[in-house]
Amino acid sequence: MNVVLWIVQIALAAMFVMAGVMKSTQPKEKLAPRLPWVDDFSAGTVRFIGVAELAGGLGLVLPALTGIATVLTPLAATGLALTMVLAAVVHVRRKEPSGIAVNAVLFLLAAFVAWGRFGPYAF
Repeated sequence: MNVVLWIVQIALAAMFVMAGVMKSTQPKEKLAPRLPWVDDFSAGTVRFIGVAELAGGLGLVLPALTGIATVLTPLAATGLALTMVLAAVVHVRRKEPSGIAVNAVLFLLAAFVAWGRFGPYAF
């Protein structure tokens, strides 16, 4: 089970780091064609979301790999799960069912990591 958690952590980390870098480094206007929801938020908010995703993605693996403050790994997973709930709310309001589905899958994976790392498979 520990191996499965590591695989999910690494996959989630890769997705959130890539999404976070994209949202935190590119202007809102360049993101809008691919991410239409950015039109509902200020550039600063979009950048903040990107930084939060980047930090969460790094938090999924770095503490566990280094053995330093390993409690940050399940906390990062919990934060990312909460982020996906909030993102799903945005997609519900915008009537974007495909966005809701993606958020639901990412929520379940992040919640799985949080459960595993807080509980039976803590470091």
